[in-house]
Amino acid sequence: MAINWFPGHMKKTQREIKENLKLVDAVIEIRDARIPRSSANPDIDKLVGDKPRIILLNKSDLTEKSVTKQWIKHLSSENVKVLEVNCLTGSGLNAIKPAILELLKEKHDRLKAKGLVKIITRVMVVGVPNCGKSTFINKMAKNNIAKTGDRAGVTKNKQWIKTPLGVEMLDTPGVLWPKFEDEETALNLAFTGAIKDEVMDSEELAYKLVERLQTYYPEKLKERYKIDEIFENPLDTLDAIARKRGCLMKGNEIDYMRIAVILLDEFRGGKIGNITLERP
Repeated sequence: MAINWFPGHMKKTQREIKENLKLVDAVIEIRDARIPRSSANPDIDKLVGDKPRIILLNKSDLTEKSVTKQWIKHLSSENVKVLEVNCLTGSGLNAIKPAILELLKEKHDRLKAKGLVKIITRVMVVGVPNCGKSTFINKMAKNNIAKTGDRAGVTKNKQWIKTPLGVEMLDTPGVLWPKFEDEETALNLAFTGAIKDEVMDSEELAYKLVERLQTYYPEKLKERYKIDEIFENPLDTLDAIARKRGCLMKGNEIDYMRIAVILLDEFRGGKIGNITLERP
């Protein structure tokens, strides 16, 4: 599955992140909770270094809860807090400020000891395309996105966004692209809609999704599509689903494009059930 990756664009974004890191106290990284590995940029650890970081596992309402808990344990460390959230509804976002304060406690204690009363916390928001970065920023800013003034070392295109939490967020102008080093990463991003359907073969994608789901979630497939059995060949399972949904053309032929659209749509909308495509 060929996916274009833009090294020039990537390099520019990495440079911007490095330059801006000195202006912030912490980094908020947004990932898709259904694919916590595939929706991360592999260079982020190296880029952020020791800077305190919060990883938001977005769309966690669509995941298998027990697996999300495993991911939280797997990704957490002394310098990294992991929270499960839904940026669209705002669920879980109230845990961000306490997490930031916990990560920055030592720094804030030092500043208070020096007599500083009003401490403004600044964070940078990063994430791969379609992870929910814009939704998160709008939610946090209560849709009141406003520049808080240019600061020394901050160029005009950088936007500091005030939030009611007393935290200022820097929206990185560029986005980090994942590296499509293996087909599984590309497929995971395509399944969840992070890669535009126009550049994918939807019929092949639906077949691959059925293949994955019948391995990990056969009962959910049977229940959703009212099919009696899961076949060894995923194509036979896909055919059974298509027939149940009436996706047929003249001569009783399967309309693969139609069932592909239905299947991908229902998976992304959480209608097949709570599903996580990756394990730690």
